[in-house]
Amino acid sequence: MNSTTGNSSLLERVFHLTEKGTTVRTEAIAGATTFLSCVSIMVLNPTILSAAGMDQKAVFWATALSCCIACLWMGLWGNFPFALGPAMGLNSYMAFTVVQGMGLSWQNGLACVFTSGCIFMLLSAFKVQQHIVDAVPDCVKKAIGAGVGMFIAFCGFQSAGLIQRSESTFVQIGDLGNPGTILALIGIAVTAVLVIRNVKGGILWGIILVTIIGFFVKDPATGAAYTTLPSSFFSFDNPVEALAPTFAKLSYSNMFSGSLPVIFGTIFAIISFLFVDLFDSLGVFLGIAPKAGLVDENGKTQGAGKALFVSAGAAAVGAILGTSTVSIYGAESATGIAAGGRTGLTACCTGLLFLLTLFLSPLFLMIPAIATAPALIMVGIFMMEPLSTLDLSDFSVSMPAFFAVAAMPFTYNIAYGVLFAMLSYSLCKVATGKRKELSPAMIVLTFIFLLYIVLDAIF
Repeated sequence: MNSTTGNSSLLERVFHLTEKGTTVRTEAIAGATTFLSCVSIMVLNPTILSAAGMDQKAVFWATALSCCIACLWMGLWGNFPFALGPAMGLNSYMAFTVVQGMGLSWQNGLACVFTSGCIFMLLSAFKVQQHIVDAVPDCVKKAIGAGVGMFIAFCGFQSAGLIQRSESTFVQIGDLGNPGTILALIGIAVTAVLVIRNVKGGILWGIILVTIIGFFVKDPATGAAYTTLPSSFFSFDNPVEALAPTFAKLSYSNMFSGSLPVIFGTIFAIISFLFVDLFDSLGVFLGIAPKAGLVDENGKTQGAGKALFVSAGAAAVGAILGTSTVSIYGAESATGIAAGGRTGLTACCTGLLFLLTLFLSPLFLMIPAIATAPALIMVGIFMMEPLSTLDLSDFSVSMPAFFAVAAMPFTYNIAYGVLFAMLSYSLCKVATGKRKELSPAMIVLTFIFLLYIVLDAIF
């Protein structure tokens, strides 16, 4: 038996490719597509956390390594095609609220992240997450999927410049004459055609095409081309020296030594990291699992506990390395799944590419945001499908569905979409005299969500 056959056999045993209806080539393309959709985190995360006083190069290394470790862990142990990385939103929360707003040190901020990750892991060890996933009603699961799709598309519209901030209406149509927006529209059209014609890796080809055209299109805001060649394609630092400023620097010193409001604020910061990570991961998992073929004939999502345990563990590992909460990526994972990713091999390919950024960071970082915008919008379209199976004439179905779909993009937070969808579902059941249809787990979740809203209002 030659080495190629041996490698294929090994991958088959580990990832069950035939059973999942996929191939090594398809998984590799999906992994690359996912990676290109989320490689911008390598620029964004260090920039945001540097506002908290953290060393930018160290955070770059921590980001790459935490993404690699988390993706390999998810792929090899869970066999899920999900990418993980520092969650956008929680990195800003740590830098601007916990550190700048509350006055905690960034070392304390990492300790909050680490603590929330450990609590999350304990919940997983007792299989609390799997019970949560199983307790979520089918109509809410499908609505969450569509809501995540709307959130993903909203991000895509932003990156493409198709929408922009408005002082009077919050959002409005962007500048359709902007060269970048025109380029993004071309990318959307080309990607759509490739998808319609079932071209393998159509989303990935769309990203590559827009990146190439970006060499010849200038950003009027900067005068530079949207895509520029780096001075060098290769870059590498001494790992020990590069990571030293943040590695294992989390600290609990003086976290609980202030006044009572400060102590309560610190506790709430930990709770916020935990709840947002839990609900975000839960929402993403429920939203994209059906597209990956992970839901059985009974509507159950097998292995949810494993996926969420990895998400929890990744948060703790990331804090040790020196970055904010690492969680499951929804939009980016969905692009890989849309490209055919069905197994953990997709996640492993993504993880290895993150490791390559430490050697080839200038090459990967030249991909402009407008190149990934069409992919995000396409994924948003794909994820609308579950709504077609819901009986929206039933208000007890349409109300939670509406809140899931509307709240995620409007609040710019997947977790709040899950929260409002679940609360509205419980309200409808109680109001219609069908309280007995609420499972014990659902009742507990309802009280937890209400408590979270109260704490969020107070602090």
